[in-house]
Amino acid sequence: LPTAIHSVQVQPPSDQAHTATSSLISQASLAKETALCSQCLRISNHMAVTAEASCNDMIHASEFQHSPPNSFRAVVLGGTFDHLHDGHRCLLKAAAVLVRELIVIGISTGPMLANKEIAHLIEPFEKRRKAVEDYVKSVKPELEIRTEPLTDPYGPSLDEGLEAIVVSKETLPGGMAVNRKRAAKGVPELKVEVIDLLEEMHGKKLSSTIIRQRLEKQLQDT
Repeated sequence: LPTAIHSVQVQPPSDQAHTATSSLISQASLAKETALCSQCLRISNHMAVTAEASCNDMIHASEFQHSPPNSFRAVVLGGTFDHLHDGHRCLLKAAAVLVRELIVIGISTGPMLANKEIAHLIEPFEKRRKAVEDYVKSVKPELEIRTEPLTDPYGPSLDEGLEAIVVSKETLPGGMAVNRKRAAKGVPELKVEVIDLLEEMHGKKLSSTIIRQRLEKQLQDT
């Protein structure tokens, strides 16, 4: 059977090395990382949810393209989640809206960081884990959150008991690869929920790499 692919559109608003980095972030605050949803979140069928709307308003909203809120008992997603920004938050928020009980999040570390640009400025794993967990708790406190180190392209996504995988357009091929691997192992395939992260104000995709590039420049200028 073909894999079900659903699309959700989310619009965000337009040691020593890490200590120095944290100091720079505190000083500039990266424009408060463009304040999540200072414009709005657009989820499915152009349903608008303003930044002031509560998470419960989103969860109980009547429409969510293809998959309604709370459709799945357990979902999985993965990423580096470095210098947590609005793109990450939108992805995590969309996943939280979709799930009732358990959200499983793989966080890249070790060999998965080897080819990252400006990898020496990637935050430590535990800092990234805490940022992810704290944000999901702030969105939907009742969820069980399981974060795991992601040291290969699959990580916890091959576990039984999962029902859906949440990806961005850019990581959709990875989601499809997960389902091929699951099929080969005789594990049921996952529904693929695609979150479309729109561009930020200056026409660039929200990106941890861009943040690290800015930080590196600030470090060079100090």
